[in-house]
Amino acid sequence: MHIAIVTGASSGIGRAAAFRLIRDGWRVLGVGRDSAALEAAGREAGPEFVPLQADVTAADAPREIVTAAVRLGAPVAGLVQAAGIIGSGASDATSDEAWDAMFAVNVRAPFRLLREAAPHLVEARGAVVNVSSVTGLRAFPGLASYCSSKAALDHFTRAAALDFAPKGVRVNAVNPGVVVTNLHRRGGMDEDKYAAFLAHARDTHPLGRPGTPDEIAELIAFLLSDKSGWITGETIAIDGGRHLTCLR
Repeated sequence: MHIAIVTGASSGIGRAAAFRLIRDGWRVLGVGRDSAALEAAGREAGPEFVPLQADVTAADAPREIVTAAVRLGAPVAGLVQAAGIIGSGASDATSDEAWDAMFAVNVRAPFRLLREAAPHLVEARGAVVNVSSVTGLRAFPGLASYCSSKAALDHFTRAAALDFAPKGVRVNAVNPGVVVTNLHRRGGMDEDKYAAFLAHARDTHPLGRPGTPDEIAELIAFLLSDKSGWITGETIAIDGGRHLTCLR
């Protein structure tokens, strides 16, 4: 058995990825800020889901997370970085604080955790999957800091893939379109606006619907598996064709 660290594991894509990896035989250290949600996930997933309450932006978080994973007693061979935030704001209407908070979670935290986990991933010849967004591949109005953070995460993915390839570690990213999670609600959308947003997604995604966390989890599981052993440095759109369209 191998250990996978999954951040953002209390909900959405991170939670779905943790459950999917357990079905593949992984033991998962599920990291999140919501301890109650993590405990609920653990009750549903069973003993192979080990919850760890942590804020990925905290100064000591990388060491705390990796230490907890190592203590589980098996090789740390997988890292799924699904923790993320979203927020709206045009380029001329985004504060320094909002910009910095976006990059702290979406870029700086994944960089720091990968750096801390690197020796263990190298020893296990493991794999990393960063959860990015279609906004890393294409720009959208009113999302200046979010688009920029995800584009930075994508390029970090490519740079890290080159750094770790000689060491046998693969690094890829998945780039979802609109997925039905709590992300946008936590970003400030009320229920009416979120319902309208999902309805609009039927028009903006060529396949005519938003995605599900389980669909993204399937791709994450593939990228951590030996079946993807010759894939690294990729930022893979899984977005119902959204990245193919013009602004609308």
